[in-house]
Amino acid sequence: MTEETKTRKEFNLLPSQKEELATKNSDNLKIGIFGGTFNPVHFGHLRTAEEVHEKLGLNLVLFVPASRPPHKNSSRIVPFIHRWKMLELALADNSHFSLSDIENRRPGKSYSIDTLRHLRKIYPKPNSLYFLLGIDAFQEITTWKDYKKLFELTSFVILARPGYNIRGTYDLLRSKISGYYEYDEENNLFSHPSLEAVHVCQVTLLDISSTRIRKLVSGGQSIRYLVPDSVKEYIEKTHIYQG
Repeated sequence: MTEETKTRKEFNLLPSQKEELATKNSDNLKIGIFGGTFNPVHFGHLRTAEEVHEKLGLNLVLFVPASRPPHKNSSRIVPFIHRWKMLELALADNSHFSLSDIENRRPGKSYSIDTLRHLRKIYPKPNSLYFLLGIDAFQEITTWKDYKKLFELTSFVILARPGYNIRGTYDLLRSKISGYYEYDEENNLFSHPSLEAVHVCQVTLLDISSTRIRKLVSGGQSIRYLVPDSVKEYIEKTHIYQG
């Protein structure tokens, strides 16, 4: 069994104590952290994670569904168990994707700083964490809880479209995080002498949104080819987005 496979299996085991076993089997791993509501998960999420895994040479991409996201209206989000089940179905056939329910096991709002502190205990340095984030979300990073401390815990991976404006990120990092961030054009990342790097990763950002999928389902229209068939069947069976 490979290092990657062992780590994946341990994260899929519950209760939470099983996660601690990962520490014994990890050394210099590169772990992608992909958070979101996944309401529902769709091919845009999966393709993004696949490309980042390949481009950065990650051992694992860990999907972390938010239980109670602080920046979204929770009344519009289906219960965690449904989003978890859909992710289980969507990730089942990919050996380098895994899933963690740590934000649902923790009381209160789902703050990224708390999740990353937890993961750092499981994967202490020299293991590397890479937090995947869209450019719009990254531009709002200063509204996050303890946002400066995030850069001590994890590298960031900005998911960018072709033509992405490097200058905007440079200005934000230098003015809000640290004036010592510098852009490394050869490696397409922002480096810092003591904080974690900020990578810019151009990926195929498919024009698919969870909001659009929910509207299609509510309107009785097809969502085929927008989500995996297993997820489509789950949505049809449970009627979670109808009415």
